[in-house]
Amino acid sequence: MSSDAAATGPVVPEPPGPAAVPAVTPERVLAGLALLVPIVAMLWVSSYDKTGPETGGVPFFYWYQLLWVPVSAVFTVAAYLLINRDEKARKGARKAGGAR
Repeated sequence: MSSDAAATGPVVPEPPGPAAVPAVTPERVLAGLALLVPIVAMLWVSSYDKTGPETGGVPFFYWYQLLWVPVSAVFTVAAYLLINRDEKARKGARKAGGAR
């Protein structure tokens, strides 16, 4: 072990500056809203607490909730894609910030 390595210590990269990558981005806000929409729709029971109109003999109360299963999946995929896009942008910003 050389004395130079002991004198300088381990090399620790500097964290990026606080302005380099904002904590809240439009993508993250939209992803949060996309996840919030199905939750609010299902918790707002008075909006679908009725029997009519019936579809194929199934009361509105049931088919409305079943309709939200694929709709929630679409909102969840949208949130995933938005977060993925944001993470790629953050990685790019970190690489660009470290290349200086």
